[in-house]
Amino acid sequence: MNFIAMDYETAAGQRASACSVAIVVVRSSKVVDSFYSLINPEVPFSPYNTRIHHITADMVQGAPTWPQLWPHIQTFFTRQQLVAAHNAPFDVSVVRKSLERYHMPVPTFQYIDTVKTSKQFYPQLINHKLDTVSDALHITLNNHHNALADSYACARILIEEEQQFSAERLKPFIKLA
Repeated sequence: MNFIAMDYETAAGQRASACSVAIVVVRSSKVVDSFYSLINPEVPFSPYNTRIHHITADMVQGAPTWPQLWPHIQTFFTRQQLVAAHNAPFDVSVVRKSLERYHMPVPTFQYIDTVKTSKQFYPQLINHKLDTVSDALHITLNNHHNALADSYACARILIEEEQQFSAERLKPFIKLA
């Protein structure tokens, strides 16, 4: 299976306030590369969000803004590329809203949500949060709410689901953004 797993953290309640991004590249069901960056969201940080991910305004000073970062990651967002995220509607909307905020073209890409797949394949879990699913599948998730750690966990969840249930059984969960 070939895909990328992505995760964003936001500075505030607005989806167009990404303050970090991570992408984990999977080829032939193996993690082969990763990318992480802080992002200067150019908006004030919410104390609530900072309590969750521990990223502060001081930490993103000098980090690229969304328009500076997008050229480095946009090649991952094509109609041919599968993008995985745990709670994908959130992460997909961060991409979409960030591009719209800066009047940049919004690509069409395929995505799969590992919250939905885990609900289907592991209905016995008490919930389908990233840490719960990771624990159930014996996937190490240190530093939860760090975009890179969360992306690695998401990638490993999808790899495990493919190995246990087959890529064919995952296909109905693939949507277009």
